[in-house]
Amino acid sequence: MIAYEDFIPQQISGPGFFSSAQYESFNEALKAANSFMVGREQKVLNVETVVLPNVWDEEGTTDVSIDTSGKTYSTWHQFIRVWYTR
Repeated sequence: MIAYEDFIPQQISGPGFFSSAQYESFNEALKAANSFMVGREQKVLNVETVVLPNVWDEEGTTDVSIDTSGKTYSTWHQFIRVWYTR
């Protein structure tokens, strides 16, 4: 069976009236992914960087449809996805 695990830079502080939300660095997500893969019995099939718009504004990394058409402001986020067998 194929499965995946997502490693997302965590939000450090929320957005303010004149400021955007602050997030951990991408390297923190990479460290978490590396820790996940060390010593696992499951076989890692693939590791990828995924870039999605408004990933926190929608349903997270499992949302199948994220629209950014028109003159809507959108923010793009990247995270790491590890595919493995169970």
